Amino acid sequence: MKGYKEERVSGKGVQDYLQRPIFNSVEEERLHNKQRLTAAFRLFARFGFTEGIAGHITYRDPEYKNHMWVNPYGIPFNKIKTSDLVLVNEEGEVVEGKYSIHKSALMIHAGVHKARPDVIASAHAHPLYGKTWSSTGRLLDPLTQDACAFYNDHSVSDEFSGVVYEEDEGQRIARALGNNKAAFLRSHGPLTVGQSVDSAAFWFITLERSCQAQLLAEAAGIVNPIDEENAALTAEQVGREQDGWDNFQPLWERIVSEQPDLLD
Repeated sequence: MKGYKEERVSGKGVQDYLQRPIFNSVEEERLHNKQRLTAAFRLFARFGFTEGIAGHITYRDPEYKNHMWVNPYGIPFNKIKTSDLVLVNEEGEVVEGKYSIHKSALMIHAGVHKARPDVIASAHAHPLYGKTWSSTGRLLDPLTQDACAFYNDHSVSDEFSGVVYEEDEGQRIARALGNNKAAFLRSHGPLTVGQSVDSAAFWFITLERSCQAQLLAEAAGIVNPIDEENAALTAEQVGREQDGWDNFQPLWERIVSEQPDLLD
């Protein structure tokens, strides 16, 4: 029978290993998510998403909603610690932290956060397959189950005018993103958003791999998209906010066990 089915199978005395945290204070929530943000940078480095100083992931502060935490300018992703993160307001003033930030981080992400109050985190970098696919100006096809997470839920910002240094460019990107979880910035790279740091980071990771899969499929001449009905069904099964959060948890456990200094 077609339709949504619960993905967990349990029994008497069994509990879910993955459970969202409950916070007792805004300070506890902030620290938790700053640590997740730092872990996301370490994972991006692990997966080779770095390109010099390019790339940023942001987290909307839970108390000061028009402020966001972001990576400092120039510190390699694989060296960032939680204490290195910078809090900046929408005017670009550093409110907390000892480092400067990249101007494009402010323009891209402030525009997205302002346009989308539901967005808690957003991620953008220049990974090989994502930036290659962005040059096509096309949406991804639903070639695989994983790619279906973005079916009817991503868009293309079909204009390139250099590095994003102007506020109106960030606004244009936000308009192109719309209500989707992802967008390709033409000849630039992917952008993903989520209602948690965890989901925004995971969507970016799996989007990059979906770009790789499509490029390989097209090179091999075996492009065979999933039909619309089943692509839409699968999107409902693998593309929810909870799915993004869940899928990030094994990555979090892996990176924090291997690189515990990220918590410093």
